[in-house]
Amino acid sequence: MPEDHDWEAYKVPPTRTPVSERTTSVPNPVDYFQSAFNYVLDSPVTLIRGWIERWQNRNKFYYYHQKFRRVPDLSQCLEGDYLCYYEAEAQWRRDRMVDQQIVEIVQERMAACKQREGPNQFQNCAKEMELLAQVTKAYQDRYGELGFHGNARTCLMKQKHRMMEERKAAENPCPPGTGSGRP
Repeated sequence: MPEDHDWEAYKVPPTRTPVSERTTSVPNPVDYFQSAFNYVLDSPVTLIRGWIERWQNRNKFYYYHQKFRRVPDLSQCLEGDYLCYYEAEAQWRRDRMVDQQIVEIVQERMAACKQREGPNQFQNCAKEMELLAQVTKAYQDRYGELGFHGNARTCLMKQKHRMMEERKAAENPCPPGTGSGRP
């Protein structure tokens, strides 16, 4: 590209900002007001805001990334340790909410698959159906029949009764109601 430009061929567009021509030697009072505003109000506020932002960035806290440590469940608490009971109850409630969300997500995936596949849903959504069946069975095994006011103690008792029934069924291999299990 040549160094000397042909200014007539490539005309520079006129600037939009008019050139100020000072015709007086008296200073403009707007300049003084603007500089006083800058030093009296704007600079201190900017300085304090910058200090606050640095302090906040140093102590960041995201509530949605909060990680709770796992606490012992109710079966591991000592008798009369009410703080342990409270922590176990809070842990159980968090676990229940997480399990509810897992069931909802799998249900949404299943609904999306049914919507997407249409009449071929039974063939193409078999994997999602199996996953939904597993997740809902696990949720019902753990939290079913507890009701809205279920707590960690009733859930633990339900688990204990289920384990006792499974142990009884393992000892007695015949189906219930046949009467040929014991001599």
